[in-house]
Amino acid sequence: MNEKFNIEIKAKCNFHNDVRNILESENAIYIGTDNQIDTYFKVTSGRLKLREGNIENALIHYNREDKADPKASDVLLYKSESTGLLKELLEKALGVLAVVDKKREIYFIGNAKIHLDIVKDLGEYIEIEIQGNPHDDKSELLNKCKYLLKLFGIKDENLISYSYSDLVLGNDSFLN
Repeated sequence: MNEKFNIEIKAKCNFHNDVRNILESENAIYIGTDNQIDTYFKVTSGRLKLREGNIENALIHYNREDKADPKASDVLLYKSESTGLLKELLEKALGVLAVVDKKREIYFIGNAKIHLDIVKDLGEYIEIEIQGNPHDDKSELLNKCKYLLKLFGIKDENLISYSYSDLVLGNDSFLN
């Protein structure tokens, strides 16, 4: 089990090529492109999802405010190579809330993890996660997130408050 603390944003982004050029100029490390299925389960607090991908496979529980600005997220991550039985167990015990199907390019600049996502039926997005632990200086993590928002040219009106699961479930007032 891995406990993490992130400062993160999600934004509508129809300029992936421009972001890729910036990532290259910043010597970002490209991890690869992952086809991911995130199954969200019905829980009483936070969000619980099982990620099934070619690169990343994990059970992830997180608590995060639903606001557009950079936000704190407390994350518990359990990495798993085999998700089949775990998925069946969670489906039976909790029930499925939503399923998100996406193609994700994964990059790192230091402790910043950048995702360029194409989400089925929703479009193109960018996520920035400044990764830390619960004891890190949160203002430093926040400043790095703000720096990357400016570097990539992400405008405030493109920031999204909610998770992809919320968007799939129809909270679409912020998609336009």
